[in-house]
Amino acid sequence: MPAFITLEGTEGVGKSTALAYIQAYLTEHYVPFITTREPGGTPLAEKIRHLLLTKDNEKMAHHTELLLMFAARAQHLEQVIKPALAAKKWVLCDRFTDASYAYQGGGRGLPMNEIAQLETLVQGTLQPTLTLWLDAPVEIGLQRAAARHELDRFEQEKVAFFDKVRAVYQQRAQSYPQRYRRIDANVPLEQVQAQLKAVLSHFVAIRTL
Repeated sequence: MPAFITLEGTEGVGKSTALAYIQAYLTEHYVPFITTREPGGTPLAEKIRHLLLTKDNEKMAHHTELLLMFAARAQHLEQVIKPALAAKKWVLCDRFTDASYAYQGGGRGLPMNEIAQLETLVQGTLQPTLTLWLDAPVEIGLQRAAARHELDRFEQEKVAFFDKVRAVYQQRAQSYPQRYRRIDANVPLEQVQAQLKAVLSHFVAIRTL
């Protein structure tokens, strides 16, 4: 049975490292899958990603940001995610709609009902099967992000912005316990991977029966 796994979290929590671990785990267990990301995942959606992450002289309106996110998501769903699931492949995606609620809803302060309307329009009833939320204190994550590369448009936001983002992730984890799994990312890598393995071993066993 195919599955749609998403990774979520604020900046610098180690999603890329976790993604690589999950890829290795699924490969080891002979699970057919694809890996993708948001915003992005298709040539057109990657162009939108560039617009969203690049800091420009023109300040981007919050609703412009939200609509661009869902424009990229619509293309991504039609060209990548839905065809993969239809072909019985698992989809492993770095961020999805939970990020829109957290960043544009929490961080930007846009109404959650507007995001919900776009969610229904673009994806209908499609939801991730499993969401791995990598959680760590905002200040630590931002320090990690600053140490590894030049900060993009989102990463340049203030701590208060990411505190609101993290709070929404917490709310959504509580609202959707059936698919959310919190991974403590403020521990050594071996312990992060042990948490991932515990979740994946149970999940893969159920989905591959």
